[in-house]
Amino acid sequence: MHKHFNGLKTAALFGGIFGLLLLVGGAMATFTNNSSFIWIFALMGVATTFYSYWNSDKLAIRAMGAQPVSREQAPEMYRIVEELSGKAGQPMPRLFMSPTASPNAFATGRNPQHAAVCCTQGILQLLDERELRAVLGHELMHVYNRDILTSSVAAAIAGVISSVGQMLSFGAMFSGGRSDENRGSGLGVLVAALVAPLAASVIQMSISRTREFDADEDGSELTGDPLALASALAKIERGVEMAPLQPTRQLANASHMMIANPFGGLNARQLFTTHPPTADRIMRLQQQAQRMGGTQY
Repeated sequence: MHKHFNGLKTAALFGGIFGLLLLVGGAMATFTNNSSFIWIFALMGVATTFYSYWNSDKLAIRAMGAQPVSREQAPEMYRIVEELSGKAGQPMPRLFMSPTASPNAFATGRNPQHAAVCCTQGILQLLDERELRAVLGHELMHVYNRDILTSSVAAAIAGVISSVGQMLSFGAMFSGGRSDENRGSGLGVLVAALVAPLAASVIQMSISRTREFDADEDGSELTGDPLALASALAKIERGVEMAPLQPTRQLANASHMMIANPFGGLNARQLFTTHPPTADRIMRLQQQAQRMGGTQY
């Protein structure tokens, strides 16, 4: 499992984002001659992380307007999730359905005991049973791999860096330092304040992309059918392009949890998307199928 070393990549990316936090913290301490501010922002980041992690299921479900469904209301979805969670030796998550026609799915929750899986009406109408099984296997692996914690921590650290960076850039521009030394120090602080938040956002999104690759691989190990997920991803991408969601603030905060970028071409530049290109995901799944003795779809 993890033939592409995504866990190692995630660890390296976390090292990079922590390094940026230290860089911005050092700039803040230099600019103010007081290191207490960085601890204040760090505590704010911890509080934000805890709140987002503990309430991740409620926040994402509310953003999609989803409602709980029973076995009678969604028999196919219920049967597949029950089978896969039993196969993985994990508890059955709560199931939800979102009324949107845009095809997508996500799983959330702080642990397998408090997990939720949500499908949109669009994805249930678009995919056949084999493809839906592959998608649900992918989503369950996000929960089993504790990806909600990973994404919450990365988002919180990036948020701290961005907040401190904004304060520093404002202060550096209007500090009015007179000496050459102060002006040089202020310029260095300004550069750090402008570059660090951008770099943190890129790293945060890179972490999200590596977790998507992991969920693709691990979910396909769980279902034994990488090509079904490849076929589903191709259909979902086309479906989202035809019916993209509007990027509201609530949806933007939940978009990284979904199996595909829900906004279609609005965030097309690869560097700033939370999902890998679908073509790359399909290529890896085809390679995985070959290792497992399968054929291309």
